[in-house]
Amino acid sequence: MKRKEPFNSKDPIYEASSSSTSPHGGDYEGGTKRLRGNDYEVFLSFRGEDTRKGFTDHLYHNLNHAGICVFRDDNELRVGEEIGLELLCSITKSKIAIPIISENYDSSKWCLRELVEMLKCKRSKGQIVLPIFYKVEPSQVRHPIGRLRDAINAHKKIMDEMVMKEWEEALKEVSFLKGWESEKIDNGHEGTLVDIVVKKVMGELKRFFQLNVPEQLVGINDHVQQIMSKIDAESNGTRIIGIYGMGGIGKTTLAKVLYNKLASQFDYRSFVENIRETYQRKGIECVQKQLISAIIGSLCEVSNVDEGINVIKSRFTSKKVLVLLDDMDDCTHLSALVGDGSWFEAGSIVIITTRNKSILDEGRAGYMYQLKELSFDQSLILFSRHAFRKDSPLSDCKIISHHIVFTTGGLPLALEVIGSFLHGKREEVWKDTLKKLKKVPDKKVQEKLKISYEALDDEEQQIFLDIACFFIRSHKQNPTYMWDASDFLPGRGIEVLSLMSLIKIDKDEMLMMHDQLRDLGREIVRLENPKEPQKRSRLWNSEEAADVIDGNKGTRKIDALSLGKCGKGRRYTAKKFRKMTNLRFLQVDGANFIGDFQSLLPELRWLQWQGCPSDFAAANFHPKKLVVLDLSMSAISEDWGGWVPLKMAAELKVLNLKRCRFLKRTPDLSTFKSLEILKLKDCENLEELHPSITNLASLIKLDLNRTSIMKLPKSIGNLQNLKVLRIIGTGITELPDDIGMLTKLQKLEASYCKNLERLPSNICKLISLEVLHFCECVKLQELPELPSGLRELRITCQGQSLPHLSQLTRLNTLVLQSCHRLECVPEHPIGLSELHIA
Repeated sequence: MKRKEPFNSKDPIYEASSSSTSPHGGDYEGGTKRLRGNDYEVFLSFRGEDTRKGFTDHLYHNLNHAGICVFRDDNELRVGEEIGLELLCSITKSKIAIPIISENYDSSKWCLRELVEMLKCKRSKGQIVLPIFYKVEPSQVRHPIGRLRDAINAHKKIMDEMVMKEWEEALKEVSFLKGWESEKIDNGHEGTLVDIVVKKVMGELKRFFQLNVPEQLVGINDHVQQIMSKIDAESNGTRIIGIYGMGGIGKTTLAKVLYNKLASQFDYRSFVENIRETYQRKGIECVQKQLISAIIGSLCEVSNVDEGINVIKSRFTSKKVLVLLDDMDDCTHLSALVGDGSWFEAGSIVIITTRNKSILDEGRAGYMYQLKELSFDQSLILFSRHAFRKDSPLSDCKIISHHIVFTTGGLPLALEVIGSFLHGKREEVWKDTLKKLKKVPDKKVQEKLKISYEALDDEEQQIFLDIACFFIRSHKQNPTYMWDASDFLPGRGIEVLSLMSLIKIDKDEMLMMHDQLRDLGREIVRLENPKEPQKRSRLWNSEEAADVIDGNKGTRKIDALSLGKCGKGRRYTAKKFRKMTNLRFLQVDGANFIGDFQSLLPELRWLQWQGCPSDFAAANFHPKKLVVLDLSMSAISEDWGGWVPLKMAAELKVLNLKRCRFLKRTPDLSTFKSLEILKLKDCENLEELHPSITNLASLIKLDLNRTSIMKLPKSIGNLQNLKVLRIIGTGITELPDDIGMLTKLQKLEASYCKNLERLPSNICKLISLEVLHFCECVKLQELPELPSGLRELRITCQGQSLPHLSQLTRLNTLVLQSCHRLECVPEHPIGLSELHIA
């Protein structure tokens, strides 16, 4: 992009730096809009003619690839004499500023202005400034000589004396800051310097990351202060801090707050949650992998416990780490994760939460803290926040609230759950709840929580138990289809469970549940028949499930069964499922079916068959009521023998074929009239879509990300209910004209389609479109008129201009990435709040 320059642009004294340009219309021709500024993580300030195409470019892209949001602009010229509001916000809101001071840096007034603002932010708000002295020495910046002195003298001829004093003081101040001299790093090898800077930036940014903790915290600060007072900063070894207490008492929350308070002191940190649960499902090797990957910053595979120990011992000895190990219940696991503490650099801190104090004794914890119940006053505040949405009870509920709080016994989880349950309930319900609480022994947390469970309708109880056994940390959408097909009324059920604090739904629509509530749900199922698993409704323990199937013990009592990793490579005959007439959920990853399944599995709604083999040996396999079918990561092709029998599943809602790498063409999907979600992402050899795909009138989401698809069907407009279309990283060259008929489409994600050259003019007819992504579509020449309802637009375009944006009155995010030929940005819509130019 080029802008008008008020001075003679041939004079190097008046050339602007290429560090950043003001990201708003005010500095562009015809623009007047002022924005709030963007929340960048790193601001790069550099002299374009010295480093734009070399060192700065390498640094920028490496930071970008590390997932760091960097403010950098390729513009050389600027308008005006002052730093605009938006550029100022981009500097002040960045967490880290990196001035790349080179030979011609101080010849640019813009570079010097930026440097002054960075140092002001350092002094006033603690911004981190990491200078890089590129082929110059700090002493030369402090006491300019040669060309550096010539540039300063040239400025003095035209600039105000006070401004010059400010600039010279800024150069002197930055020269004393700890940074890097390019020529002293690996004999001037710039790749090494880039690696060092990226690692340093990642370490500094991690200090800003905080674990999520509940908003309604009561009495936590006293506990934190007591533990902090015991931490000896001068300790010679690793400090192991243990927090123990009964389930639901708030150990994890306290540990998270403590972790957040300590985090800024450590470059290397790891939070490993729910270790007991992870071990039961995936083994301690999975926990080791989480710990190692978080510390080293990249995925690390661990095949067995001994290998994990060796990796930790060899990679962490020179690293001062902060580690939070949540819900430990086995001292051998502690030995596999931290040993005796000598595996880490001195000064490291390991925080452990557990219900069992003996684990801390055997693990030689340096300090053990027992978390006890809340005081009565604290309990009343927490209860009231959930029951009345305020810090104290309503006047006419004060007495009974006191009784309930006293009887609940200061357990935060129980207070939250029971308070949420009673919110808005009649007086009779309050009295009945108090009677039930008085019958429960003081320490029986689950029995107190069970009161809320027993108040649920049968359908709500079924959903609660399903989540506890199978769907924690799962997206709520897919199980919702199963619950709906089973007449569990999931819309109402999920809302009730959430309002009663029995589950939580995070920002990504994932189902979350406290481990105490998870244990309650699983204990309810276990008590259906403590000694005979085959007579329980749900088998989530893979070893128990495998024993039931291998022993032909299946019964009509079983509703849901997961074999986990125990099914891999196994072949299961039809006979083993003959008595499981009510099975609605089945997970058999890596297994195969053989024999005649005629009239078997009549109630099956969900089949997760990841890693399905290429041979299909079952006969008459017709799960007619299936609504969710997951065949991801399988060896199947379009000729797989299972497609024909599975066509009987006329009510199928979800078909997941992710990472089926032998699939070259989608199968005939014409019988799946009710299909709403089709996932084909990462089917890297998928080249063709069967024509039947355009007859899926119910389809809502189509994911073709990173496939080899070269074109979309011309009749794609037939998908009248499509809301999400993802074609990221495909070889598509153009979008069909019919795409304008997708009037319900809300998201179109097509970034990294590097062969995409044009967009149809009728794309403006997508009246429901809110999100449009075309980043890194490097051949895209121009944009047509855009839909007026857009809220988010991310594009790469090689044209010199953009269509008018002012009519996009709902647009709040605009990202212009690598739009190198763009001459100006048109006037922004009035509601725009985020603008990124990179």
